[in-house]
Amino acid sequence: MEGYDMKKYVTLIISAVLGSALTIGTFMLFGNNNGNTVKIEHLSGSPVVGATYTVTEDGEVVPLEFTTVSKQVMPAVVHIKSTQVQNTGNSQYRGNPDQFRDFFDDDIFEYFFGPEFRFESPRQQQPRGPQARVGAGSGVIINADGYIVTNNHVIDNADDIEVTLDDNRVFKAKVIGADPSTDIALLQINEKGLPYLPLVNSDDVEVGEWVLAVGNPFNLNSTVTAGIVSAKGRSIHILPDRSAIESFIQTDAAINPGNSGGALVNLQGGLIGINTAIASPTGAYAGYGFAVPSNIVSKVVEDLLRYGMVQRGYLGLIIRSVDGNLAKEKDLNVTTGVYVDSISVNSAAGDAGVKPGDVILEVNNSPVKTSAELLEMVALYHPGDKVALKIDRKGKEMDFLVTLRNQEGKERLYEKGSEEVLGLLGIQVEELDKETRRKLDIDGGLRVTQLSTGIIRRHTDMRVGFIITKADGKVMRTTEDLVKYLENKKGGVMLEGIYEDYPGTYYYAFGL
Repeated sequence: MEGYDMKKYVTLIISAVLGSALTIGTFMLFGNNNGNTVKIEHLSGSPVVGATYTVTEDGEVVPLEFTTVSKQVMPAVVHIKSTQVQNTGNSQYRGNPDQFRDFFDDDIFEYFFGPEFRFESPRQQQPRGPQARVGAGSGVIINADGYIVTNNHVIDNADDIEVTLDDNRVFKAKVIGADPSTDIALLQINEKGLPYLPLVNSDDVEVGEWVLAVGNPFNLNSTVTAGIVSAKGRSIHILPDRSAIESFIQTDAAINPGNSGGALVNLQGGLIGINTAIASPTGAYAGYGFAVPSNIVSKVVEDLLRYGMVQRGYLGLIIRSVDGNLAKEKDLNVTTGVYVDSISVNSAAGDAGVKPGDVILEVNNSPVKTSAELLEMVALYHPGDKVALKIDRKGKEMDFLVTLRNQEGKERLYEKGSEEVLGLLGIQVEELDKETRRKLDIDGGLRVTQLSTGIIRRHTDMRVGFIITKADGKVMRTTEDLVKYLENKKGGVMLEGIYEDYPGTYYYAFGL
């Protein structure tokens, strides 16, 4: 006790001396009004001292500071301005298109009407001047040759895309491809030798890990914010696409409008995600932001470069996450996992033996706790790839090997011709099953499952879910029918079809 009291006593004396010294120094600097000169010293090049410390994977204790990684990352994050010109209308037409039928096989259609004409009744037609809508966001350079990743919603439907680098150079960008189901788009500018960020394995990211968000919120270029990973595999039901893949990395690093498409990086400068959304009652930062994991980004970019479109494998299941309430309702033996509600037509998993009521526990030996995690894992594979599922069936664990299929229920990639034509139109389609055809009383048809940047979205009001039954009066039963017809088509095209939940026949016209 005496040693402890002596140590405490010495500490008090030192504190008192330091306090006196600080008081005297302050008086000398600011309190001496008798002289004519007040001396103020400025320190240049003062070192940055980490306020806290962190431990690396090797067990090394290092100061936690963000200056080095910020300098490394900022040159690779760009500002994106997208401009959409809204013309006099679009080409949706309700009614009998026979009066235009003579124009379909030559260029007269385009000469008189143009690919952007909106067919309406004479009483509805009103001339309007073009209007420009300008949006802004961020992007990340991922390759020295000018490839840039951003969000699809940043550039969707844009007629002009302008990219400003960190050094204020400005370039026009072209869209290589886009994937609405993950809200990822790939651009390219005509420049070489650019700084870029490497994509790292987002599966290795841990909750509680420090991260930086880099982007251009509110047009404030090159803004860096810091936070931690708050959660993984988060689904917030924000993507409107029918086949949306939501398994976001959640972070409390400040993300605001304009950050969309920007970088979420670790302290080594590796890209772990693309900032995409915020959870906010006001539209501005309110605590949490969400980023598309880099593993999904990598898969989308690879497919867009290799195939021109995203080739995604599907299990063919209707699913939901297991929680305590569902476990009690369904009398399940587990409280985490993915519950199989029902089996789709031409289901890959169903044909492999999976049944409604099963609970998926693992994919390729990796545990899955939520439907978002399952969708993320499966989204990394192509049609024709095999995945191993471990399921719980009434308390008994079982293993199934599933060969994934595309949206049409086939174990193959979309062919090159299909990719080029559908990519030009900016759509993905699936063939209708027998039950749907019988329900709608049609011979065949192709349901539009995705709409991305392309001719149809730029020039029509077509919505996801539209079922194409005819093209220029010719029946379209399969994807091959549509692709073969449009491959060598020039001039005007009229797509005819229906919506499953809306009455009447719809027509969409555009020029090729």
